[in-house]
Amino acid sequence: MRHSILYALLCTLMVLSCNPTEDPDPISDNIIRFGIPQRVIVQGYDGQIMEPFLSRDGEILFFNNLNNPSVNTNLHWSTRLSETLFEYRGELSGVATESLEGVPSMDQENNLYYVYTGDYFQTLQSVYKGRYNDGGVSDISVVENLSLNEPGWLNFDVEVSKDGQTLYFVDGLYDENGGPRQANISIARKTGEVFQRDPNSASLLAEVNTVDLEYAAAISSDELKMCFTRIIGPISVDSEARIYIATRTSVDLPFSNSQLITEITGFVEGPTFATDDNGIYYHKKENGDFVLYFVAKIP
Repeated sequence: MRHSILYALLCTLMVLSCNPTEDPDPISDNIIRFGIPQRVIVQGYDGQIMEPFLSRDGEILFFNNLNNPSVNTNLHWSTRLSETLFEYRGELSGVATESLEGVPSMDQENNLYYVYTGDYFQTLQSVYKGRYNDGGVSDISVVENLSLNEPGWLNFDVEVSKDGQTLYFVDGLYDENGGPRQANISIARKTGEVFQRDPNSASLLAEVNTVDLEYAAAISSDELKMCFTRIIGPISVDSEARIYIATRTSVDLPFSNSQLITEITGFVEGPTFATDDNGIYYHKKENGDFVLYFVAKIP
């Protein structure tokens, strides 16, 4: 039996929009502005696109298809033709199973990280890594020391920094019905070849994590900007997923100025930074399907 725990968080029945507040913004000078979102096409692919990740050189777009127990969720890849056009190359070989593989991320040395739920009920582990090369993944192994080792707690959504030294991931707590009760972003640092949870994670993310659900972190190349998804309140047909951005001036400092990106509307998730951090790709639920969009940052 295939266990698609992530689907409880990622699936919704409505696409909503949000209007910017009419009140004056006291920190308007610090707000990062974006342009008009543009639909992105993956030429040769007609399925649904979720959890995009753009390689640090901007040449490869990874993603997974629909997170749904009715389909086999696997990792896919495509190559860049332009900012809003990619050519589909197929599923990643060497990594596909009958269980869910999703949420790809990769460092500049081609170490690919992803979520796999097939062994969760035996091991309580869900974050894995492998070596990417020309459409395939090899040397797959679990990423130790992330799991809280308590049933019901699941690590989902993983993002690796460009240099491969830091992981941003989610601690999610699920209830007996498979729905998320808590979701917050955490940080792990690499020591030698092993990741360990950062003891300062909570303070570094104090202005990102709230009593609501935060997940799907994306980190800029310099690690000074973080995009993430937030759902306010319990999961329901009225749930609204929006994308936020937080900033800092040094990698040793906490993120601050967590800002809703008002230019990105609807039920939206899974941001990833474009090359040189000049924009954001993300998936959006549109007419019942998940599709890909890009929005450029205004200089």
